[in-house]
Amino acid sequence: MRNAAIFAASMLCATAVSAQVTVDVVYLRQEVEAPPVLSNLDPIPEDEGIAGAEVGLADNATTGRFMGQDWALEVVSVAPGGDFAAAAVQALGTSSLLIVDAPADALLTVADLPEAAGAILFNATAGDDRLRGTDCRANVLHALPSNAMRTDALAQFLVFRRWDETALVYGTHPDDIAYAEALRGSLEKFGLELSDEAEWAFDADMRRNASQEVPLFTQELRDHDILLIADEIHDFGRYIAYNTWEPRPVAGSEGLTAVAWAPVVEQWGAAQLQNRFEEHASRPMRPDDYGAWAAMRTIGEAVTRAGSAEAPALREYILSESFELAGFKGRPMSFRPWNGQLRQPIPLVTERAVVAMAPLEGFLHPTSELDTLGSDAPETTCTAFTE
Repeated sequence: MRNAAIFAASMLCATAVSAQVTVDVVYLRQEVEAPPVLSNLDPIPEDEGIAGAEVGLADNATTGRFMGQDWALEVVSVAPGGDFAAAAVQALGTSSLLIVDAPADALLTVADLPEAAGAILFNATAGDDRLRGTDCRANVLHALPSNAMRTDALAQFLVFRRWDETALVYGTHPDDIAYAEALRGSLEKFGLELSDEAEWAFDADMRRNASQEVPLFTQELRDHDILLIADEIHDFGRYIAYNTWEPRPVAGSEGLTAVAWAPVVEQWGAAQLQNRFEEHASRPMRPDDYGAWAAMRTIGEAVTRAGSAEAPALREYILSESFELAGFKGRPMSFRPWNGQLRQPIPLVTERAVVAMAPLEGFLHPTSELDTLGSDAPETTCTAFTE
């Protein structure tokens, strides 16, 4: 009997050793010089995104300790003007699993490298809709919600509140223009009216002049129920609220915002994630942190379920109907097989509270209500996942 027990124990040890999986992940970041803005109240943390990946790594390692997994994260950060492609080639030489923190064009440069053909690139920080559409790549999966997912969430709330007539003020930065375009698309998709729109091109110091300039500027807008702001670099939008000619709520980039994550998200176990993150980074979790965390946890879940750290096997499992990720948003999250986007609920928040969680009740879909947010299969212009 004793010999049988010893034999069984030795077989378990042998199985554990043979099942040992080493998972090397590279966080590849292209540093970008922040555009000048009027206010310095919102400094960008130096570890934004990276901290989210580190917390995700710790979560993976906790489970991996019992599964024979050995986790490692290397951070490669390229200074503005540096050779991002060369850094990517070097990173791909050490791992086929990259979490990429970079603007859309830089991400596409990496995706099109010959060395990236068999890799998985997790887009953690770029919300550009074109990355999920005409410029999609089969080796790129998107952990951060697209601009259209965020603006669709906001449009659903406007329909719910019957705020049918909208006006739009947008900035001149490329991110502002892209977000404004997503807003227009969502308003049309959900049957809302864009009564008027105007470009914000003031170069005056709104910290001193907002109470004079904003009423005059918004006086020209046609009648509307809510004023939408496209100011993704957070330059002027904060000065619009409470200074409009007509008393109207503000939403979009300011006021009521649709985001991947916010410190006010506390239900569905989210407070546990918030606490773990704050303990690690000594600051609240931001949307890009959540995108990086979700990317790392996707890798962790796939490695555990697929029993492999090889990119082709992981990609097949991640895009299958079997994959689910618990994202602390109240519903299991999964990836869309037509464009590689992570389906996920979108919190609609103010600075102090969660107002709603999209998709809202009543917005139905034949397979998943989460697919009412962003590009659905019949609407997609992405062909890379079907070729």
